[in-house]
Amino acid sequence: MTSRLIAISFDAHQPQRLAHFWSGVLNVVSADDSYDGVALKSGNDAGYRLGFRPTRAQKSAQNRLHFDLTSSSLEDQQETVARALDLGARHADVGQGPDAAHVVLADPEGNEFCVLEPGNTFLAGCGFIGALACDGSQAVGYFWSEALGWPLVWDQDEETAIQSPNGGTKITWGGPPLMPDPGKDLRFDLAPDGDQQAEVERLVSLGAKRLDSARGEDGAVLLADPDGNEFRVLARR
Repeated sequence: MTSRLIAISFDAHQPQRLAHFWSGVLNVVSADDSYDGVALKSGNDAGYRLGFRPTRAQKSAQNRLHFDLTSSSLEDQQETVARALDLGARHADVGQGPDAAHVVLADPEGNEFCVLEPGNTFLAGCGFIGALACDGSQAVGYFWSEALGWPLVWDQDEETAIQSPNGGTKITWGGPPLMPDPGKDLRFDLAPDGDQQAEVERLVSLGAKRLDSARGEDGAVLLADPDGNEFRVLARR
């Protein structure tokens, strides 16, 4: 048994507004399905949605997870940056320095993302959302490879990356040290292929931890991965 990554979900103070921003940046449409929040199609071979779920949490530090958007040319990169700024993004400083070829932005709720320069061979063929770049340990990369059944496509110097067998977005972890929990971030929503409770037990056996608020109002079970990042296992429908 495995889980499907059904959504990469944003903690949002205004879910509809944030979904509108990302819909415009990525040129994707609403997902007409049973996801329990505002959702967009990702337009990506990895098959996940973009979810936007309400929260009162306040962002206190740089996100542990952020998207790396790819570009086919310098003009394409500039067009993506201009479109994002027109929709409400702002430039962000995460220590990239003035000579960085990629552009770091933050969406209207402060979630950082990068617009990469053309020629990134590691993300070739991964789509517009080339990577979900995560701050995290080698162990958490191994955990998510087992949890999702996505093979490791990079494992070197404590850095790891996984990718769906169908291709699309790579999920990468940069190794130690681990940044502090920002409070408000991006999170994984999983849909079990079989019994929810059996899948929860499997994930716990792989290293997940049960949270005190064990079950949400929607029937989702709340867990944390080995680095302490909260994720949800949704109830079957």
